[in-house]
Amino acid sequence: MAAFSLDPEQTTWCAELRALAAEQLRPLADKGEPGRVNRPLVAALGAHGLIGRLFDSGALDLCLMRESLAHACTEAETALALQGLGAHPVAAFGTPEQRARWLPEVVAGRAVAAFALSEPGAGSDAAALALEAVPDPDADPDGPPRWRLYGEKRWISNAPEADLVTVFARTGEGPGSAAGGGSRPAEGPFGGSAGRSADGSRSGLGSRPGPASGSGAASAPASGPGSAAGSGSGPGSGPGSAPGSDSGSGSAPGSGSGPGSAPASGSGPGSAPASGSGPGSAPGSGPGRGSAPGSSPGPGIGPGSRHGSRGVTAFLVPADRPGLSGEALDMLAPHALGSLVFDGVPVGPEDVLGEPGQGFRVAMNTLNLFRPSVGAFAVGMAQAALDAALAHTAARPAFGGVLADLQAVAHQVAEMATRTEAARLLVYAAAEAYDRGDPDVPRRAAMAKLLATETAQYVVDAAVQLHGARALQRGHLLEHLYREVRAPRIYEGATEVQRTIIAKELYKRPVTAGGAR
Repeated sequence: MAAFSLDPEQTTWCAELRALAAEQLRPLADKGEPGRVNRPLVAALGAHGLIGRLFDSGALDLCLMRESLAHACTEAETALALQGLGAHPVAAFGTPEQRARWLPEVVAGRAVAAFALSEPGAGSDAAALALEAVPDPDADPDGPPRWRLYGEKRWISNAPEADLVTVFARTGEGPGSAAGGGSRPAEGPFGGSAGRSADGSRSGLGSRPGPASGSGAASAPASGPGSAAGSGSGPGSGPGSAPGSDSGSGSAPGSGSGPGSAPASGSGPGSAPASGSGPGSAPGSGPGRGSAPGSSPGPGIGPGSRHGSRGVTAFLVPADRPGLSGEALDMLAPHALGSLVFDGVPVGPEDVLGEPGQGFRVAMNTLNLFRPSVGAFAVGMAQAALDAALAHTAARPAFGGVLADLQAVAHQVAEMATRTEAARLLVYAAAEAYDRGDPDVPRRAAMAKLLATETAQYVVDAAVQLHGARALQRGHLLEHLYREVRAPRIYEGATEVQRTIIAKELYKRPVTAGGAR
Protein backbone atom coordinates (compact mmCIF):
# COMPACT_ATOMS: atom_id res chain seq x y z
CA MET A 1 0.00 0.00 0.00
CA ALA A 2 1.34 3.42 -0.90
CA ALA A 3 2.11 5.90 1.87
CA PHE A 4 -0.74 8.30 2.49
CA SER A 5 -0.82 11.91 3.59
CA LEU A 6 -3.11 14.87 3.03
CA ASP A 7 -1.96 17.66 0.76
CA PRO A 8 -1.71 21.24 2.14
CA GLU A 9 -5.02 22.22 0.56
CA GLN A 10 -6.84 19.37 2.27
CA THR A 11 -5.18 20.15 5.60
CA THR A 12 -6.26 23.78 5.37
CA TRP A 13 -9.80 22.79 4.46
CA CYS A 14 -10.03 20.50 7.50
CA ALA A 15 -8.87 23.32 9.77
CA GLU A 16 -11.54 25.60 8.28
CA LEU A 17 -14.19 22.96 8.89
CA ARG A 18 -13.13 22.54 12.53
CA ALA A 19 -13.32 26.29 13.03
CA LEU A 20 -16.75 26.46 11.39
CA ALA A 21 -18.01 23.66 13.61
CA ALA A 22 -16.72 25.28 16.79
CA GLU A 23 -17.69 28.88 16.05
CA GLN A 24 -20.93 28.67 14.07
CA LEU A 25 -22.41 25.18 14.18
CA ARG A 26 -21.80 24.41 17.86
CA PRO A 27 -24.03 27.31 19.03
CA LEU A 28 -26.85 26.10 16.76
CA ALA A 29 -26.46 22.56 18.06
CA ASP A 30 -26.65 23.78 21.67
CA LYS A 31 -29.99 25.44 20.95
CA GLY A 32 -31.53 22.27 19.55
CA GLU A 33 -33.97 20.07 21.43
CA PRO A 34 -32.40 16.69 22.31
CA GLY A 35 -33.95 13.85 20.35
CA ARG A 36 -35.42 16.10 17.66
CA VAL A 37 -34.26 17.10 14.18
CA ASN A 38 -32.39 20.41 14.46
CA ARG A 39 -33.61 22.11 11.29
CA PRO A 40 -31.67 25.38 11.79
CA LEU A 41 -28.48 23.30 12.02
CA VAL A 42 -29.35 21.35 8.86
CA ALA A 43 -30.10 24.60 7.07
CA ALA A 44 -26.72 26.01 8.13
CA LEU A 45 -24.96 22.95 6.73
CA GLY A 46 -26.76 23.59 3.46
CA ALA A 47 -25.94 27.30 3.46
CA HIS A 48 -22.22 26.54 3.86
CA GLY A 49 -22.28 24.16 0.91
CA LEU A 50 -21.47 21.06 2.94
CA ILE A 51 -24.56 19.03 2.06
CA GLY A 52 -24.05 19.68 -1.63
CA ARG A 53 -20.47 18.52 -1.20
CA LEU A 54 -21.79 15.09 -0.20
CA PHE A 55 -23.15 14.54 -3.70
CA ASP A 56 -20.40 15.84 -5.94
CA SER A 57 -17.17 14.71 -4.30
CA GLY A 58 -15.52 11.46 -3.28
CA ALA A 59 -15.36 9.21 -0.26
CA LEU A 60 -12.18 10.84 1.05
CA ASP A 61 -13.79 14.27 1.15
CA LEU A 62 -16.76 12.75 2.97
CA CYS A 63 -14.39 11.30 5.57
CA LEU A 64 -12.53 14.60 5.98
CA MET A 65 -15.81 16.45 6.51
CA ARG A 66 -17.13 13.97 9.06
CA GLU A 67 -13.87 13.79 11.01
CA SER A 68 -13.41 17.56 11.10
CA LEU A 69 -16.98 18.34 12.15
CA ALA A 70 -17.02 15.56 14.77
CA HIS A 71 -13.95 17.05 16.45
CA ALA A 72 -15.91 20.13 17.52
CA CYS A 73 -19.60 19.34 17.01
CA THR A 74 -20.86 15.77 16.80
CA GLU A 75 -24.41 17.02 16.22
CA ALA A 76 -23.37 18.83 13.04
CA GLU A 77 -21.46 15.77 11.86
CA THR A 78 -24.45 13.54 12.42
CA ALA A 79 -26.91 15.90 10.74
CA LEU A 80 -24.65 16.09 7.68
CA ALA A 81 -24.11 12.33 7.46
CA LEU A 82 -27.82 11.56 7.78
CA GLN A 83 -28.69 13.89 4.91
CA GLY A 84 -26.20 12.01 2.78
CA LEU A 85 -27.30 8.56 3.89
CA GLY A 86 -30.99 9.24 3.31
CA ALA A 87 -30.62 11.06 0.00
CA HIS A 88 -27.71 9.19 -1.61
CA PRO A 89 -30.08 6.53 -3.03
CA VAL A 90 -32.07 9.32 -4.69
CA ALA A 91 -28.92 10.89 -6.11
CA ALA A 92 -27.47 7.57 -7.28
CA PHE A 93 -30.58 5.68 -8.37
CA GLY A 94 -33.40 8.18 -8.66
CA THR A 95 -35.20 9.14 -11.85
CA PRO A 96 -34.69 12.66 -13.23
CA GLU A 97 -38.07 13.59 -11.76
CA GLN A 98 -37.20 12.26 -8.30
CA ARG A 99 -33.86 14.03 -8.33
CA ALA A 100 -35.32 17.33 -9.49
CA ARG A 101 -38.04 17.20 -6.85
CA TRP A 102 -35.90 16.33 -3.83
CA LEU A 103 -32.17 16.94 -4.25
CA PRO A 104 -32.31 20.77 -4.37
CA GLU A 105 -34.37 20.73 -1.16
CA VAL A 106 -32.01 18.30 0.57
CA VAL A 107 -28.87 20.17 -0.54
CA ALA A 108 -30.29 23.48 0.72
CA GLY A 109 -31.15 21.92 4.07
CA ARG A 110 -34.86 22.55 3.63
CA ALA A 111 -35.82 18.87 3.41
CA VAL A 112 -34.63 16.22 5.88
CA ALA A 113 -33.90 12.71 4.59
CA ALA A 114 -33.98 9.27 6.23
CA PHE A 115 -32.78 5.77 5.33
CA ALA A 116 -35.18 3.05 6.51
CA LEU A 117 -33.80 -0.47 6.39
CA SER A 118 -33.75 -1.78 9.98
CA GLU A 119 -36.78 -3.48 11.47
CA PRO A 120 -37.64 -4.92 14.88
CA GLY A 121 -36.61 -8.36 13.60
CA ALA A 122 -34.05 -7.39 10.96
CA GLY A 123 -30.91 -5.61 12.11
CA SER A 124 -27.62 -7.30 11.33
CA ASP A 125 -29.57 -9.85 9.30
CA ALA A 126 -31.16 -7.17 7.18
CA ALA A 127 -32.06 -9.71 4.53
CA ALA A 128 -34.72 -10.91 6.95
CA LEU A 129 -36.64 -7.67 6.53
CA ALA A 130 -40.38 -8.26 6.54
CA LEU A 131 -41.93 -4.93 5.43
CA GLU A 132 -44.23 -5.99 2.61
CA ALA A 133 -45.20 -4.24 -0.59
CA VAL A 134 -48.40 -5.99 -1.63
CA PRO A 135 -50.21 -5.35 -4.92
CA ASP A 136 -52.67 -2.47 -4.57
CA PRO A 137 -56.19 -3.94 -4.96
CA ASP A 138 -57.47 -0.57 -6.18
CA ALA A 139 -54.89 -0.24 -8.98
CA ASP A 140 -55.83 -0.50 -12.64
CA PRO A 141 -55.21 -4.16 -13.59
CA ASP A 142 -54.08 -3.04 -17.03
CA GLY A 143 -51.79 -0.33 -15.72
CA PRO A 144 -48.27 -0.40 -14.21
CA PRO A 145 -47.79 -2.23 -10.89
CA ARG A 146 -48.74 -0.36 -7.73
CA TRP A 147 -48.27 -1.47 -4.13
CA ARG A 148 -49.31 -0.87 -0.54
CA LEU A 149 -46.64 -0.98 2.19
CA TYR A 150 -47.36 -2.83 5.45
CA GLY A 151 -45.01 -3.24 8.38
CA GLU A 152 -42.61 -1.37 10.65
CA LYS A 153 -39.13 0.12 10.47
CA ARG A 154 -37.26 0.86 13.69
CA TRP A 155 -34.10 2.66 14.82
CA ILE A 156 -34.36 5.01 11.87
CA SER A 157 -32.44 8.26 12.14
CA ASN A 158 -34.48 11.42 11.54
CA ALA A 159 -37.70 9.42 12.01
CA PRO A 160 -40.45 10.31 12.37
CA GLU A 161 -39.66 13.91 11.38
CA ALA A 162 -37.96 13.33 8.00
CA ASP A 163 -39.56 14.79 4.87
CA LEU A 164 -38.52 11.92 2.60
CA VAL A 165 -37.59 8.34 3.40
CA THR A 166 -35.73 5.69 1.41
CA VAL A 167 -37.67 2.56 2.31
CA PHE A 168 -36.76 -1.07 1.57
CA ALA A 169 -39.67 -3.51 1.18
CA ARG A 170 -40.39 -6.97 -0.21
CA THR A 171 -42.08 -6.94 -3.60
CA GLY A 172 -41.16 -10.49 -4.60
CA GLU A 173 -39.31 -9.98 -7.89
CA GLY A 174 -36.01 -11.64 -8.64
CA PRO A 175 -32.90 -9.54 -9.14
CA GLY A 176 -33.36 -9.34 -12.88
CA SER A 177 -36.88 -8.03 -12.83
CA ALA A 178 -37.47 -4.90 -14.84
CA ALA A 179 -41.11 -4.41 -13.98
CA GLY A 180 -42.12 -0.96 -13.04
CA GLY A 181 -40.14 2.20 -13.36
CA GLY A 182 -37.34 3.84 -11.49
CA SER A 183 -34.26 2.89 -13.45
CA ARG A 184 -31.11 4.80 -12.68
CA PRO A 185 -30.26 7.76 -14.90
CA ALA A 186 -27.48 7.17 -17.38
CA GLU A 187 -25.52 10.24 -16.42
CA GLY A 188 -24.25 8.66 -13.23
CA PRO A 189 -25.20 8.71 -9.59
CA PHE A 190 -24.99 12.40 -9.00
CA GLY A 191 -25.29 13.89 -12.44
CA GLY A 192 -23.02 16.73 -11.38
CA SER A 193 -25.92 18.99 -10.50
CA ALA A 194 -26.33 18.74 -6.75
CA GLY A 195 -24.69 21.52 -4.81
CA ARG A 196 -23.87 23.61 -7.87
CA SER A 197 -25.12 26.95 -9.01
CA ALA A 198 -26.37 27.69 -12.50
CA ASP A 199 -22.86 28.24 -13.83
CA GLY A 200 -21.64 24.97 -12.32
CA SER A 201 -19.59 26.59 -9.57
CA ARG A 202 -19.80 25.86 -5.87
CA SER A 203 -19.58 28.20 -2.93
CA GLY A 204 -18.79 28.04 0.76
CA LEU A 205 -16.57 25.55 2.58
CA GLY A 206 -18.18 22.84 0.55
CA SER A 207 -16.51 24.21 -2.55
CA ARG A 208 -12.91 23.25 -1.85
CA PRO A 209 -11.46 21.66 -4.97
CA GLY A 210 -11.03 17.97 -4.42
CA PRO A 211 -7.67 16.25 -4.48
CA ALA A 212 -6.35 15.44 -7.89
CA SER A 213 -6.98 11.78 -7.39
CA GLY A 214 -10.51 12.01 -6.04
CA SER A 215 -12.81 10.68 -8.64
CA GLY A 216 -15.66 11.59 -6.42
CA ALA A 217 -18.58 9.70 -5.20
CA ALA A 218 -20.37 11.02 -8.15
CA SER A 219 -18.49 8.76 -10.46
CA ALA A 220 -18.05 5.88 -8.18
CA PRO A 221 -20.82 3.50 -8.66
CA ALA A 222 -20.60 2.91 -12.27
CA SER A 223 -16.93 2.73 -12.42
CA GLY A 224 -15.93 1.70 -9.04
CA PRO A 225 -17.10 0.73 -5.73
CA GLY A 226 -20.25 2.24 -5.45
CA SER A 227 -21.64 1.50 -2.31
CA ALA A 228 -22.10 3.23 0.66
CA ALA A 229 -22.20 2.44 4.76
CA GLY A 230 -23.92 3.11 4.68
CA SER A 231 -22.88 3.38 5.73
CA GLY A 232 -25.63 2.21 5.62
CA SER A 233 -25.43 6.01 8.95
CA GLY A 234 -25.83 5.01 8.65
CA PRO A 235 -24.64 9.28 8.91
CA GLY A 236 -27.57 6.89 11.24
CA SER A 237 -26.11 9.34 13.60
CA GLY A 238 -25.61 8.22 12.96
CA PRO A 239 -25.01 8.91 12.80
CA GLY A 240 -26.48 7.57 10.40
CA SER A 241 -28.93 5.62 9.70
CA ALA A 242 -25.47 6.97 9.33
CA PRO A 243 -25.96 8.28 10.43
CA GLY A 244 -29.14 6.05 10.93
CA SER A 245 -30.53 3.60 12.71
CA ASP A 246 -30.33 0.19 13.21
CA SER A 247 -29.66 -2.60 15.09
CA GLY A 248 -26.89 -4.39 13.87
CA SER A 249 -26.86 -3.12 10.70
CA GLY A 250 -24.63 -4.19 8.58
CA SER A 251 -24.43 -7.33 7.57
CA ALA A 252 -26.16 -7.62 4.66
CA PRO A 253 -27.41 -4.62 4.05
CA GLY A 254 -28.33 -4.48 7.51
CA SER A 255 -29.46 -1.37 8.72
CA GLY A 256 -28.35 0.81 11.34
CA SER A 257 -29.60 3.11 13.75
CA GLY A 258 -28.52 6.48 14.42
CA PRO A 259 -26.03 7.39 16.77
CA GLY A 260 -27.57 7.31 19.91
CA SER A 261 -29.01 4.14 19.44
CA ALA A 262 -27.89 1.50 21.40
CA PRO A 263 -28.08 -1.80 20.39
CA ALA A 264 -29.75 -1.12 17.42
CA SER A 265 -27.97 -0.19 14.69
CA GLY A 266 -27.02 1.43 11.78
CA SER A 267 -27.28 6.00 10.44
CA GLY A 268 -26.98 7.30 10.83
CA PRO A 269 -26.01 9.73 10.96
CA GLY A 270 -26.55 5.98 11.44
CA SER A 271 -28.15 3.94 9.97
CA ALA A 272 -28.02 1.94 9.72
CA PRO A 273 -28.31 3.15 12.86
CA ALA A 274 -28.78 6.04 11.32
CA SER A 275 -30.60 4.04 9.55
CA GLY A 276 -28.06 2.61 7.63
CA SER A 277 -27.95 -0.81 6.56
CA GLY A 278 -25.31 -3.38 6.70
CA PRO A 279 -22.90 -4.32 4.09
CA GLY A 280 -24.18 -6.80 1.72
CA SER A 281 -25.20 -6.73 -1.81
CA ALA A 282 -27.83 -8.24 -3.88
CA PRO A 283 -26.76 -11.51 -5.28
CA GLY A 284 -25.30 -11.07 -8.64
CA SER A 285 -24.48 -7.47 -8.17
CA GLY A 286 -21.17 -6.65 -9.70
CA PRO A 287 -19.25 -3.60 -10.62
CA GLY A 288 -21.91 -2.42 -12.97
CA ARG A 289 -24.28 0.47 -12.47
CA GLY A 290 -25.29 0.83 -8.93
CA SER A 291 -23.01 -1.70 -7.40
CA ALA A 292 -19.63 -1.59 -5.85
CA PRO A 293 -16.82 -3.30 -7.56
CA GLY A 294 -15.93 -6.42 -5.78
CA SER A 295 -19.13 -6.39 -3.84
CA SER A 296 -20.41 -9.66 -2.55
CA PRO A 297 -23.28 -10.76 -0.41
CA GLY A 298 -22.64 -9.83 3.17
CA PRO A 299 -23.53 -11.86 6.16
CA GLY A 300 -27.20 -12.31 6.50
CA ILE A 301 -28.09 -12.50 2.84
CA GLY A 302 -26.97 -15.96 1.98
CA PRO A 303 -29.04 -19.08 1.52
CA GLY A 304 -29.54 -19.42 5.24
CA SER A 305 -31.43 -16.14 5.55
CA ARG A 306 -35.11 -16.40 6.23
CA HIS A 307 -36.04 -14.44 3.13
CA GLY A 308 -32.82 -13.60 1.33
CA SER A 309 -32.00 -10.42 -0.54
CA ARG A 310 -34.02 -11.19 -3.65
CA GLY A 311 -37.29 -9.48 -4.25
CA VAL A 312 -36.49 -6.37 -2.17
CA THR A 313 -37.26 -3.00 -3.75
CA ALA A 314 -36.19 0.48 -2.66
CA PHE A 315 -38.88 3.17 -2.63
CA LEU A 316 -38.72 6.93 -2.19
CA VAL A 317 -41.61 7.71 0.17
CA PRO A 318 -42.57 11.31 1.01
CA ALA A 319 -43.51 11.74 4.67
CA ASP A 320 -47.00 13.00 3.87
CA ARG A 321 -48.18 9.71 2.30
CA PRO A 322 -51.41 8.42 3.89
CA GLY A 323 -50.90 5.47 6.20
CA LEU A 324 -47.39 6.50 7.32
CA SER A 325 -46.89 7.27 11.01
CA GLY A 326 -44.17 6.93 13.61
CA GLU A 327 -42.81 7.82 17.00
CA ALA A 328 -39.53 8.96 18.49
CA LEU A 329 -37.33 6.62 20.53
CA ASP A 330 -35.51 7.71 23.70
CA MET A 331 -31.87 6.67 23.33
CA LEU A 332 -28.75 6.76 25.51
CA ALA A 333 -27.36 9.58 23.40
CA PRO A 334 -30.41 11.66 22.46
CA HIS A 335 -30.69 11.87 18.68
CA ALA A 336 -33.55 12.17 16.24
CA LEU A 337 -34.25 8.46 16.04
CA GLY A 338 -37.53 6.63 15.82
CA SER A 339 -39.82 4.03 14.33
CA LEU A 340 -42.03 4.21 11.24
CA VAL A 341 -45.29 2.31 10.82
CA PHE A 342 -46.62 1.59 7.32
CA ASP A 343 -50.34 0.85 7.23
CA GLY A 344 -51.21 0.53 3.57
CA VAL A 345 -48.92 3.34 2.37
CA PRO A 346 -49.47 3.66 -1.42
CA VAL A 347 -46.44 3.56 -3.73
CA GLY A 348 -46.06 3.14 -7.47
CA PRO A 349 -43.41 2.81 -10.17
CA GLU A 350 -42.73 6.55 -9.92
CA ASP A 351 -41.50 5.94 -6.35
CA VAL A 352 -39.08 3.10 -7.15
CA LEU A 353 -35.35 3.76 -6.70
CA GLY A 354 -33.28 1.64 -9.07
CA GLU A 355 -35.04 -1.47 -10.35
CA PRO A 356 -37.81 -3.49 -8.70
CA GLY A 357 -36.36 -6.50 -6.91
CA GLN A 358 -32.87 -4.99 -6.62
CA GLY A 359 -33.23 -2.87 -3.53
CA PHE A 360 -30.27 -4.47 -1.79
CA ARG A 361 -28.05 -3.19 -4.55
CA VAL A 362 -29.23 0.31 -3.62
CA ALA A 363 -28.55 -0.39 0.06
CA MET A 364 -25.09 -1.84 -0.51
CA ASN A 365 -24.09 0.98 -2.83
CA THR A 366 -24.97 3.45 -0.11
CA LEU A 367 -23.23 1.51 2.62
CA ASN A 368 -19.89 0.99 0.94
CA LEU A 369 -19.62 4.75 0.55
CA PHE A 370 -20.68 5.63 4.09
CA ARG A 371 -19.08 2.82 6.10
CA PRO A 372 -15.50 4.22 6.00
CA SER A 373 -16.88 7.62 6.94
CA VAL A 374 -18.43 6.16 10.11
CA GLY A 375 -14.81 5.40 10.95
CA ALA A 376 -13.96 9.04 10.22
CA PHE A 377 -16.67 10.16 12.65
CA ALA A 378 -15.11 7.89 15.26
CA VAL A 379 -11.63 9.25 14.57
CA GLY A 380 -12.91 12.81 15.05
CA MET A 381 -14.29 11.89 18.46
CA ALA A 382 -11.10 10.04 19.40
CA GLN A 383 -9.00 13.07 18.46
CA ALA A 384 -11.20 15.38 20.54
CA ALA A 385 -10.82 13.07 23.55
CA LEU A 386 -7.07 12.79 23.00
CA ASP A 387 -6.69 16.57 22.80
CA ALA A 388 -8.64 16.95 26.04
CA ALA A 389 -6.47 14.32 27.73
CA LEU A 390 -3.26 16.03 26.59
CA ALA A 391 -4.38 19.42 27.89
CA HIS A 392 -5.59 18.02 31.20
CA THR A 393 -2.60 15.81 31.99
CA ALA A 394 -0.13 18.56 31.05
CA ALA A 395 -1.67 20.99 33.57
CA ARG A 396 -3.23 18.93 36.38
CA PRO A 397 -1.04 19.06 39.54
CA ALA A 398 -0.34 15.67 41.05
CA PHE A 399 2.30 14.21 43.36
CA GLY A 400 4.56 17.25 43.25
CA GLY A 401 4.39 17.69 39.48
CA VAL A 402 1.71 17.23 36.84
CA LEU A 403 -0.02 14.08 35.68
CA ALA A 404 2.06 13.94 32.51
CA ASP A 405 5.19 13.47 34.63
CA LEU A 406 3.92 10.04 35.66
CA GLN A 407 5.18 7.40 33.25
CA ALA A 408 1.95 5.41 33.46
CA VAL A 409 -0.03 8.46 32.34
CA ALA A 410 2.40 9.48 29.61
CA HIS A 411 2.47 5.96 28.19
CA GLN A 412 -1.33 5.82 28.24
CA VAL A 413 -1.54 9.03 26.23
CA ALA A 414 1.08 7.75 23.80
CA GLU A 415 -0.99 4.60 23.23
CA MET A 416 -4.13 6.68 22.68
CA ALA A 417 -2.35 8.82 20.10
CA THR A 418 -0.85 5.85 18.26
CA ARG A 419 -4.16 4.01 17.96
CA THR A 420 -5.96 7.16 16.80
CA GLU A 421 -3.41 7.80 14.06
CA ALA A 422 -3.53 4.17 12.91
CA ALA A 423 -7.31 4.30 12.69
CA ARG A 424 -7.19 7.58 10.76
CA LEU A 425 -4.80 6.18 8.17
CA LEU A 426 -6.88 3.05 7.68
CA VAL A 427 -10.01 5.18 7.15
CA TYR A 428 -8.24 7.39 4.61
CA ALA A 429 -6.88 4.35 2.79
CA ALA A 430 -10.37 2.81 2.53
CA ALA A 431 -11.79 6.07 1.21
CA GLU A 432 -9.01 6.41 -1.35
CA ALA A 433 -9.65 2.82 -2.47
CA TYR A 434 -13.31 3.68 -3.01
CA ASP A 435 -12.43 6.76 -5.04
CA ARG A 436 -10.02 4.77 -7.19
CA GLY A 437 -12.58 2.06 -7.83
CA ASP A 438 -10.51 -0.71 -6.25
CA PRO A 439 -12.19 -4.14 -6.14
CA ASP A 440 -11.54 -4.75 -2.44
CA VAL A 441 -13.62 -1.88 -1.07
CA PRO A 442 -15.92 -4.10 1.09
CA ARG A 443 -12.92 -5.49 2.98
CA ARG A 444 -11.18 -2.14 3.36
CA ALA A 445 -14.36 -0.38 4.43
CA ALA A 446 -15.11 -3.05 7.03
CA MET A 447 -11.56 -2.86 8.40
CA ALA A 448 -11.73 0.92 8.63
CA LYS A 449 -15.03 0.96 10.48
CA LEU A 450 -14.00 -1.88 12.77
CA LEU A 451 -10.67 -0.41 13.85
CA ALA A 452 -11.81 3.21 14.06
CA THR A 453 -14.95 2.63 16.12
CA GLU A 454 -13.23 0.25 18.53
CA THR A 455 -10.31 2.67 18.85
CA ALA A 456 -12.60 5.60 19.58
CA GLN A 457 -14.29 3.64 22.35
CA TYR A 458 -10.89 2.88 23.88
CA VAL A 459 -9.56 6.44 23.58
CA VAL A 460 -12.66 8.11 25.00
CA ASP A 461 -12.78 5.68 27.91
CA ALA A 462 -9.08 6.22 28.64
CA ALA A 463 -9.55 9.99 28.51
CA VAL A 464 -12.39 9.74 31.03
CA GLN A 465 -10.15 7.69 33.33
CA LEU A 466 -7.36 10.27 33.13
CA HIS A 467 -9.78 13.10 33.95
CA GLY A 468 -11.44 11.36 36.84
CA ALA A 469 -14.89 12.29 38.15
CA ARG A 470 -15.03 15.65 36.38
CA ALA A 471 -15.34 13.84 33.03
CA LEU A 472 -18.58 12.23 34.17
CA GLN A 473 -20.25 15.49 35.10
CA ARG A 474 -23.19 16.34 32.85
CA GLY A 475 -22.10 18.87 30.24
CA HIS A 476 -18.43 17.92 30.16
CA LEU A 477 -17.04 17.20 26.69
CA LEU A 478 -15.98 13.68 27.67
CA GLU A 479 -19.35 12.91 29.24
CA HIS A 480 -20.89 13.81 25.87
CA LEU A 481 -18.37 11.76 23.91
CA TYR A 482 -18.74 8.79 26.26
CA ARG A 483 -22.41 8.52 25.29
CA GLU A 484 -21.85 9.33 21.61
CA VAL A 485 -19.03 6.87 20.99
CA ARG A 486 -20.99 3.72 21.80
CA ALA A 487 -23.46 3.61 18.91
CA PRO A 488 -21.01 3.61 15.95
CA ARG A 489 -19.83 0.15 17.03
CA ILE A 490 -23.36 -1.06 16.28
CA TYR A 491 -24.89 0.88 13.41
CA GLU A 492 -24.07 0.44 9.74
CA GLY A 493 -22.65 -2.94 10.56
CA ALA A 494 -21.84 -4.03 14.11
CA THR A 495 -18.24 -4.86 15.03
CA GLU A 496 -18.98 -8.58 14.80
CA VAL A 497 -20.47 -8.14 11.34
CA GLN A 498 -17.38 -6.25 10.15
CA ARG A 499 -15.18 -9.13 11.26
CA THR A 500 -17.40 -11.55 9.36
CA ILE A 501 -17.16 -9.45 6.20
CA ILE A 502 -13.38 -9.19 6.50
CA ALA A 503 -13.00 -12.94 6.99
CA LYS A 504 -15.27 -13.77 4.04
CA GLU A 505 -13.35 -11.39 1.79
CA LEU A 506 -10.02 -12.87 2.88
CA TYR A 507 -11.09 -16.45 2.24
CA LYS A 508 -12.38 -15.57 -1.21
CA ARG A 509 -8.75 -15.07 -2.26
CA PRO A 510 -6.81 -18.15 -3.40
CA VAL A 511 -4.41 -19.57 -0.81
CA THR A 512 -1.38 -21.63 -1.80
CA ALA A 513 0.03 -24.51 0.23
CA GLY A 514 2.65 -22.18 1.67
CA GLY A 515 0.03 -19.67 2.74
CA ALA A 516 0.88 -17.09 0.08
CA ARG A 517 -2.00 -15.20 -1.51
